[in-house]
Amino acid sequence: MNELRNENMSIRMRSHCIHMDNRRLLSVTGVTDVGCFNEHEVMLQTEAGGMSVEGMGLHITKLDLDDGQVIIEGEISAIVYEEEAPVKRGSLLSRMFR
Repeated sequence: MNELRNENMSIRMRSHCIHMDNRRLLSVTGVTDVGCFNEHEVMLQTEAGGMSVEGMGLHITKLDLDDGQVIIEGEISAIVYEEEAPVKRGSLLSRMFR
């Protein structure tokens, strides 16, 4: 785990990694938060953005947000990252008169 130090505070930066075994066991690192979850979908917030794990019979067997690790078991059918919101650049006139 990497650490970035400042004079006034210490910020932990985690690397994001996924490892899947036989579409039945998924280990995810760099997790910052867990949104909603049920047996068909697990929503995670990671260092790389929002991530959705879809499948059947999903359950979280390990959750450690201090270390940023989540382990999910079940029949995994998809892993989808959320697209980042487009950068709002302003109107044409506001960009012309900068």
